[in-house]
Amino acid sequence: MIKIKRLTKSFIYAFKGLYKTFREEQNLKLQIIAGVLVAILGLIFRLKSSDWIVIIIIIFLVLLMEILNSAVERVADVLKPRIDNYVKEIKDIMAAGVLLASIMAILVGSLVFWPYIRNF
Repeated sequence: MIKIKRLTKSFIYAFKGLYKTFREEQNLKLQIIAGVLVAILGLIFRLKSSDWIVIIIIIFLVLLMEILNSAVERVADVLKPRIDNYVKEIKDIMAAGVLLASIMAILVGSLVFWPYIRNF
């Protein structure tokens, strides 16, 4: 049976985590701005439903990667001091994941928007 009070608390914790990450992570703010700009372009070009699905998935994938990156960085900092070489490597690897997701977003966005831009 679903306990509404417990479910409500879990949503509250999730929104607190999202808010904290948004407040503290500059890159997340930039990625949200980029996502909003892409959504505005989608409205301007009147994307098809299938294109919207792809764009929304890609935007959220990049945001999810950034949040995951922030969480892993915090765990690494707790386990080892910031100056530890392994912590640096972990942070670099997570940053690479965010970078790859961002590059993928640019490539997919270019493929989705190119026909609309060409016919504009």
